This record gives sequence, structure tokens and C-alpha cells, in this order.
Amino acid sequence: MTQPPSNQPPGGFGAPQDPNQGGMPPVPPATPPQMPAQPPQMPPVPPQAPAQPPQAPGQPPQGQPGYGYPQQPQHQQPVPPPYGYPQQAPQPGPYGQQPGPYGQQPNPYGGYPGQTQPAYPGAPAPGGGSGGGPFKGRTGLVAIVAAAVVLVAGVTTWAVVGGGDDDKPTIAQSPTSSTGTTTADPKPSESADEGDGSGGDKGGEDDLNAARQEGEAKVNFLTTNDVDLPRNGSEVFGPWIVGDTVVKAMYKGVSGYSLSDGAKKWQVDLPFKLCAAPAQPGANGIMVFGYEESAKDGAKCTMLQQIDLKSGKAGWKKAVPKPEGLFAFSDNTLAIGANTVTAAGSSSAYGFSLTDGRQVFTGPTGDCKPYAYAGDATKLVAASQCRTADVNKEQHTISEVDPNTGKAKWTYRLAATWEVDKVYSVNPLVVSAFQREQKKWSIVALNPNGSVRSEIQGGKDKYAPRCGGGLVIFGRNLQGCTGVAAAGDTFYMATDTSYGTSNEVVAFDLKTGKPKWRSKAPAEQQMTPLGMEGGEVLVYVAPKYDKGGAVATIAPAGGAPKILLKHPVSVAQIESGFFSAGYAYGNGTFVVAAGRVSATSDAEEKETKTMMGFSK
Repeated sequence: MTQPPSNQPPGGFGAPQDPNQGGMPPVPPATPPQMPAQPPQMPPVPPQAPAQPPQAPGQPPQGQPGYGYPQQPQHQQPVPPPYGYPQQAPQPGPYGQQPGPYGQQPNPYGGYPGQTQPAYPGAPAPGGGSGGGPFKGRTGLVAIVAAAVVLVAGVTTWAVVGGGDDDKPTIAQSPTSSTGTTTADPKPSESADEGDGSGGDKGGEDDLNAARQEGEAKVNFLTTNDVDLPRNGSEVFGPWIVGDTVVKAMYKGVSGYSLSDGAKKWQVDLPFKLCAAPAQPGANGIMVFGYEESAKDGAKCTMLQQIDLKSGKAGWKKAVPKPEGLFAFSDNTLAIGANTVTAAGSSSAYGFSLTDGRQVFTGPTGDCKPYAYAGDATKLVAASQCRTADVNKEQHTISEVDPNTGKAKWTYRLAATWEVDKVYSVNPLVVSAFQREQKKWSIVALNPNGSVRSEIQGGKDKYAPRCGGGLVIFGRNLQGCTGVAAAGDTFYMATDTSYGTSNEVVAFDLKTGKPKWRSKAPAEQQMTPLGMEGGEVLVYVAPKYDKGGAVATIAPAGGAPKILLKHPVSVAQIESGFFSAGYAYGNGTFVVAAGRVSATSDAEEKETKTMMGFSK
């Protein structure tokens, strides 16, 4: 890697970039944080040697939209549309989307603002990128009113084209009580081909394991859609693996399926459309889903439903207090940290007990307001925007907060005009940030006390994490990224290369921000980190037309990927065909699921492949 001149500040992400140069932007240095009363400052980005943000990879073959082919880079920004357009679905795509336990949140998937995804059948053209915090310069009244007009027009157009809830009621739905209903003997909403030649309800589909070669994994199941959806289809939340069950949610239902054969084990029906979910469930498989308050177009995402993903039992139900004021049009995004689930938008933030739904805190309402949270089993962090005297110099912060009170333990203040983009890891804390106008991208690791641990130095490689964003307006899921992972003193990120060229997973030392080692994907394939598995990096190797996909791990010291599951070459085309796919690995089983289900006709909709499972 080329080192900056000795008279320059140390290189990293985020320095001013010349768009005509190559490489990955560096991160600006920052001073250690002060106590919460005086948050740490991050000085303006110093001049650096020019470098280039990631560029688009080569085009995939026609008719192969699945993740086996390169996606558009997440950190390459065209001129962004008005903020507030519907967010485009992932990539994990990373609120989510880390599939279960490494599944990408397929409310799929954000990254750098302005990034778009391929259009899905029957849906309107995407209206913008998947990054960005609350409205820029929101203290400027004229700008706010103008943007609100554009936003309302955008929302109306989406609703009209997408159709309403009453266009096509979901089939095989049970009456739903005020707390949600678990169907005791669920009528399958999807048919499953168990790989035995039966083809599920399709009768006559070829045996998916008939051409399996020695050493290749078994196809446990392949499910197809059997839910009547609105005209523009529905995004899918999940998959998550809890014990011997894989769970995903779509439209008005949350369903659990057997990992061994894909048979439906349980279903919880909801009265209105799902609209939000955390990247991962909390302790013991407890999850909280957000759904809309009514069937009306433009209904807010204000209702919460707790569900035990192990048993499929619906628990407490809660309405999030409605936001008020000029920015009350924000939808809520959800996150789980310790025993708290948060609901946050551009004007309000709340914390609720994961166990009983009791409200445990209201987010700060002063000059700095949280607009999104991220969490894990023990910690909760908040991204906030702060009011400043200059509307063109918005201020963002990242804080660790007490999950029981919402109060900040420490606060790290970014340089003016920099925005928190994603939280790649909560523990260790690794944060992605960007500067919208100048198209800069930065990754910084923070110590447990909020001081800067290191600034990731990506060199000239191109990277494109796939992250969770969902169809969220004026809101953002901070978690749910695939393509990144972290543990202990190391951060892992996959390089972005053109189709047919092996990429690499690069390990960065969090103490220095510099690369430690690189591991290359199998010949002519792409691999992406999904999370950690037994102290090693869990990676998914995407299929090609002549090579099956695979699940592998990379040792902490590096080396070649060690294959755990080698998927059959004979099903490579099916495996690569899931739109905006989400992934989960657990109990020795790998699941790939479509991130959106949509089609141009009812007949085609019911033939859409939705989920596939592999095991030894």
C-alpha cells in the first residue's frame, strides 16, 4: 500500500478525494473524547493524497440477478435525489442486512446514499439511495417545507403504483387478535420441495439432489411463494435461525420453518403490513417487529409486536408514541441492545423493555436528537444529529447509551458535515461515516470509552458492503451489513471486484487500522463475510453459472477459506436467482432467502422461489 508523505497526517478513510483518482478514501484523525458533558471533537478532515471511492463492478450476465453476481457498490454516490424517497431494498443487506446468527437484515439494505438496486418485477423505479440521516439543514424552514412537498409527492406516487392493502387480501390468514395470532395448525403459505423429487405442491419438479456430486451438500428444501401480495410485491425480513427453526417475515405474517425440510412450523398473523425489524433477535430468540397502524396509504410504522422466534408465540403489543412537530413524518427504525428494543426516527426516540414492552426511556429532545440505534447482547449505541447555527454544517454524533435509561455514557462528535452511515460492529465498535456533498467515505474504530482506536486504511482497493436500509423514509437502519465482520482486535471487509474475478477478504488491525492479511476467494468466485463463527470469519462464497456456492470460514491468522458446505453445482442457477438475497447459518445449515417477493402476474407470483436450505 502506498504510504502518504511523511509531512502529511496519517492516511485513512475520509480525506478530501479527487473523483478522478483511484482507491479507498481515508478516515480523518480525531482527538480523544472528553467526558459526556464535553463530547470529543473530531477535527476537520486534513488534506491527503487524492484517492478514489469504490467504482462499479463489471456487469453480470443477463438473467442472473441473484447475489452470485456483483451488486452495485454501496459507497459510490451519484447525485442524490431529494432525501426521503423510498429506500431501495439490499443488499443485507448490513441492517440487516449478519445472517442468523449471521443473517442479513433484508429490509434490505443501504450503504452510501444514492446507491440504487436493480428494479424488481412489478415495482416502481427506485427513488434514491439508501443512506443518509435526518433531513440535512432541517433548521431551515423554507428548505424543510420544500422538501416536505417533494416527500409527500414521492410517498403518494409509491403508494399509488404499489397498490393498497385492500387490493389483494392475503390468503389463508387467520383472524388476528389485538396481540397477534399464532396459527396453531398453520396452513402453509409456501410449498416446499424437500429435495426428494416430490416438488412440494408443484409435483413434477426435478429432484434437486439427483445431480449432487460427491462432497457436495444436500439441498434440504426449496420453498415457493403462496401468499397473494399487493401489486408491487413485498419486502422480506430475515432470515434468522433460532435452534432448529428458520424464521422470516413478509407482508402481514411472521413464519417459522423447519431447518430440515422447510415445512412451516408456525405463523403469527398481523393486522397490517410489516414495516420494520431489528437486524437480529435479542436473548433467547425474542424479536420485536414493527407494523403499520392501519391499511391506509401512508400509514405510519408505529405498532410493535413481540414474538418468540423459538416457539412462534406472540407476546406483548405496543404503540409507539406518535411524533409531533415539523419532522413528525419519519417512520421508526428498530434495534435491540441488551434487554431494550428502540424505536427511533428523525424527531423522536424511545426505548422499551424487550421482556414486557414497558417504556424505559425517551430519547433526548434537546439540541442533539437520536435518529437511529444499534445494539448487541450487552450494548446500545445511538446516532444523533445536533442543531447548529449554520444549517449547512450539520453535526452528527455516535454515543454509547445506557439501555435502561437512554443516557449517554460517552459521545464522539464527528467533524461538521459528516454523517453516521452504518455501525458495522457494536463490540468492537466500528462505524462507517460519509460526507454527502464531497462523496467521501470513512471507517473509524472506537475504544470502549469513545476515543479513536484507529482509522481503517483501505489503500487502493474497492469495497462495497451490503447494508440494511429498507423502505424507510427519513429514517435509517444502522445495522444489517454483510461484507463486513469484526471481533477482538480485527475488522474484516471484502474487496469489490468484477464478475469472474476472485475477490479477497482483508483483515485490518483495529489497533493500527492497517491491513494484516488477505484471503482470496476460490477461483473466479466472490466471497463476503457474514459474521463470526467459533472465533473464525464466516464467509459466503457466491455461485457462478458453472460453480456452486459455498459456506466457509477463515482462521483469525488468515489463510485459504476452509469449506464447511459445498453447494451442488446443479442448483447454482437457482441459488443465484434470489433477488436481493438474505443469508443465515446455524445448526450446520445455510439458508438463502429472497429479500423481496414480486412478480408480474398472480401465477408467476406463486411460482416465485423464496427460500433454499443446504446441509451436510
